[in-house]
Amino acid sequence: MSVETLEANPKHIVLTTGIYDLIKEHIRRRKVTREEEEVLNTQLKYAEQVLRKDLPADVVTINTRVTVKNHSTNEELVYTFVGPERARKKNKTESILSKIGLATVGCKEGDLINWELDGVQSNVEILKVERLP
Repeated sequence: MSVETLEANPKHIVLTTGIYDLIKEHIRRRKVTREEEEVLNTQLKYAEQVLRKDLPADVVTINTRVTVKNHSTNEELVYTFVGPERARKKNKTESILSKIGLATVGCKEGDLINWELDGVQSNVEILKVERLP
């Protein structure tokens, strides 16, 4: 697996049109910081948009379980990403529009992402992406 830094290669993210529109609306509603807005707008500018059926299986999107390694803290964590209306802590699901969701959406297994999480600049590697039924 090759490791790419997202900032160095913003063109490699792949999104469904629905996710693309969801992120645009999230930005429009000012739900992100200015810095996040800049990064997200750059990513969206270069994002490849595909139909859901054409989205590669190793790309982070809604209804995926994602294993990541935070190289800044040396922790491995598992997230289950769902739409914002379905995210529930008691179900251990995370909104795709959460900080970690926005950091990883459209990226694939092996990607290394530099993103601010919990107020700290973090280097996160996507180890595994699993589609949920």
